[in-house]
Amino acid sequence: MTDCLFCKIVAGDIPSETVFEDDDFFAFRDISPKADTHLLL
Repeated sequence: MTDCLFCKIVAGDIPSETVFEDDDFFAFRDISPKADTHLLL
């Protein structure tokens, strides 16, 4: 899946503001938030 945007973010190829990461979850801030706290898991 070379075109998978989320795969590239998780791999670190695309910068993101990581909020939480463990073996099962990766949470980061949305680049265009619709609320004060808008995270993607």
